[in-house]
Amino acid sequence: MHTKTAWWASAWAVGGLAFCGAVWAQGWMKNYPEANLALGAQLIDQHKCSACHAKYVGADGSDMYNPKGKTNSPARLLAMVEACNTQLSLSLFPEEVQSIAAVLDQRHYGFSKAP
Repeated sequence: MHTKTAWWASAWAVGGLAFCGAVWAQGWMKNYPEANLALGAQLIDQHKCSACHAKYVGADGSDMYNPKGKTNSPARLLAMVEACNTQLSLSLFPEEVQSIAAVLDQRHYGFSKAP
């Protein structure tokens, strides 16, 4: 009987975590409605964004992502990703730009945190 109670408690806990995760994802996605976080992470690796940024700011390139700098909103972040897309002739689709911006927002900026 004790095992059955523990199983139900575990099921409720996992279900609660899944619900909280879905609410959190909705917060991220409101600014990037076509984004796919897995795709964004893959594109960042594929196009070697960190290596390129390291050429400009040194170290590992993460100083490029300064939330207190000129990139101060989700719209500005999208514009900066689109600028890289254009300048480097990456030919990314809009949903790919949104996916990259969503990952950068999640990793570095936190503009789209769920309430």
